[in-house]
Amino acid sequence: MEKKDLSDLKREELVDLVYDLMNDEQKEQETEPAVDAEQVRLEKEKIAKKKRFWRMLRNTFAVLIVVAAIAVLVSTLFLPVIQVSGDSMEPTLKDGDILLLIKTKDFDRGDLCCISWHNKMLLKRVIGLPGDRIDIDSDGVVSVNGEVLDEPYASDKSLGECDVQFPLTVPENSLFVLGDKRATSVDSRSSAIGCVDREQIIGRVLFTLWSK
Repeated sequence: MEKKDLSDLKREELVDLVYDLMNDEQKEQETEPAVDAEQVRLEKEKIAKKKRFWRMLRNTFAVLIVVAAIAVLVSTLFLPVIQVSGDSMEPTLKDGDILLLIKTKDFDRGDLCCISWHNKMLLKRVIGLPGDRIDIDSDGVVSVNGEVLDEPYASDKSLGECDVQFPLTVPENSLFVLGDKRATSVDSRSSAIGCVDREQIIGRVLFTLWSK
């Protein structure tokens, strides 16, 4: 329909025009799809599920971060994890074994301990406590306070790399330590290491987490 100035229209034409406009509006309303209440409900549930999912994901992620932080803190302060490097503790420990330590300064004879030495970590066995008198003969047989030690864990018994004088008395706050593979282990028999001060000890071996 061409545009016309309403003032130029006759009354009949004006009525017809209004009627046509009303019919067009009614047709548009009739052809418009009715809103389905079920579809609206399903869509709302879908949006709610998405919100719950993302909220759960955020909470899970936050929990994992907290757990990881606690694990790192516990590992650093109380339960360090280390990997065996070398064969000085064979056959008890093998190269590549993963060990869990517990930080402590209390040890008994026979305990396995980790020592900090020149920015390295050494794994050795506690043989003598403060005040103990240690002696090792030319065949590598160890005596503590006059009694020969029964050492089923020791392999290749020998005097090994030894430049200290026996018998010797373990100083206060120190430990006398040996590797189980006596022929090659560098330990308290060498003046390079000697009796180990308790401040050098990282911790006691609790158990093996993984072994080859």
